[in-house]
Amino acid sequence: MRTVTFSMNISIDGYCDHTIFNPDEELHDYFTAIMDDVDLLFFGRVMYQLMFPYWADVAKNQSGTADENKFAERLTAIDKVVISRSLASAENNTRIVRSNPAEELRKLKQQPGKKILIDSVSLLPELIRAGLIDEFNLVVHPIIVGRGRPLLAAGSLQENLNLKLIDKKFLKSGYVALHYLKK
Repeated sequence: MRTVTFSMNISIDGYCDHTIFNPDEELHDYFTAIMDDVDLLFFGRVMYQLMFPYWADVAKNQSGTADENKFAERLTAIDKVVISRSLASAENNTRIVRSNPAEELRKLKQQPGKKILIDSVSLLPELIRAGLIDEFNLVVHPIIVGRGRPLLAAGSLQENLNLKLIDKKFLKSGYVALHYLKK
């Protein structure tokens, strides 16, 4: 059975607005390394549209820094599933699923392969409740924003999800990368 990993950047106060973060070379390298063990990305529509076509363009044109180009190449090479009722089309190695994300992820988890990486705040509560997420990679950025989308909305879970910290990395720019397993 494949491992399902939720991965997200968050502010110190728990918000997940990628437009306010300023990743550096070390952070790009961290996420590129995580993707070495991943062969499927599982996105919601909002995150998919935030990440693509931007990173696909960087990979194609090599328009970023060396670390950004490497991240973009790795990200775009991995197969993707995007959950959306409204997205009309998706690029290249991306498949759109219109309904029942938990059931789709359950089927994918049973297939052979490497890890499945989830990057979707909107799908997180449903997938936690379904018991489908095995581990969490959270990168805490040294910023307090006081606004935006929280990692989990109040009341979105009926029970606590207990986690075990198995690794932590302190990055030079003040980021803290935390790797948890579900207990």
